[in-house]
Amino acid sequence: MPRFGAVLSGTGSFLPERRLTNGDLEKLVDTNNEWIIQRTGIHERRLAGPSESTATLALEAARRALDAARLPAEQIDLIIVATLTPEMPTPSTACMLHHLLGIQRPIGAFDMGAACSGFLYALATATQFIGSGSYRHVLVVGAETLSRVVDYTDRGTCILFGDGAGAAVVSACDNPQRGVRAFELGAKGDGGTLLSIPAGGSRVPASAVSVENRLHYLKMNGREVYKFAVHQMTMSLQRAMEACSLTSQSVRLVVPHQVNLRIINSATEKMGFPRDKVFINIDRYGNTSAASVPIALDEAIRQGRCGPGDWIIMVAFGAGLTWASATLHL
Repeated sequence: MPRFGAVLSGTGSFLPERRLTNGDLEKLVDTNNEWIIQRTGIHERRLAGPSESTATLALEAARRALDAARLPAEQIDLIIVATLTPEMPTPSTACMLHHLLGIQRPIGAFDMGAACSGFLYALATATQFIGSGSYRHVLVVGAETLSRVVDYTDRGTCILFGDGAGAAVVSACDNPQRGVRAFELGAKGDGGTLLSIPAGGSRVPASAVSVENRLHYLKMNGREVYKFAVHQMTMSLQRAMEACSLTSQSVRLVVPHQVNLRIINSATEKMGFPRDKVFINIDRYGNTSAASVPIALDEAIRQGRCGPGDWIIMVAFGAGLTWASATLHL
């Protein structure tokens, strides 16, 4: 039994100003607005500008989360950044964020690599540090600049992804019945090749050949990922509800990874959730990977869709293949 509850004392999000609409994509690849909306539910997505990067997006989201928590950055005890598009292979984006926030204390900072499930993996990790009494305040950020690894000649992937960042300050609470009450982390490593960036690591180092063959871009087997996603999101929701003896009536809001509107609708309908209990913003931002859940969470809180005393469930899945859920009593 944890000694402390791990509550969300503040959330924040940040999206770049530049918009990439379905109409814009019609000029780049063989696709059209109606097809994209029907298949994905996406109308537009945001793209980072030339002076923006994963760290700068993370910084703005983190500042907003700290403001919401009314907590100075210097009181943060640990920084975890979930991303599949870090500033560079090393140092970690979390270490860069430590510097950008102006924190003088030599606290821990590291990146979490679980693709679209990354924020919930990081949240679960933060919960353990909080619950054990090791730390009082952990900054958890999901940030991505997927436009830097998307192939805008591949109509199967370029319509899906966007850039953005979301953050949460996870703080200790004397009541262990509040905050994160349950979580699940999972992986199915044999599905790793279904969604990957083949080059740039130790297996296929960067070379003229890897660049020529466009191996530094995101590759996806859309059909297989879709089947996995529908099944896994449904099962994750079911197990999250069972973990805290919840029903679709007692849950105030489901905050899913914004992967595909058809997937979200299929999974939530199977578990008995009406549309007004599911938060959706994929139409405006597309799939922002590790940033997806925290952006949606921040918007839901700021719009009054959930608040103190409410039960919410967050679910995600991504490359790895990975999946995760977190059940919170706000």
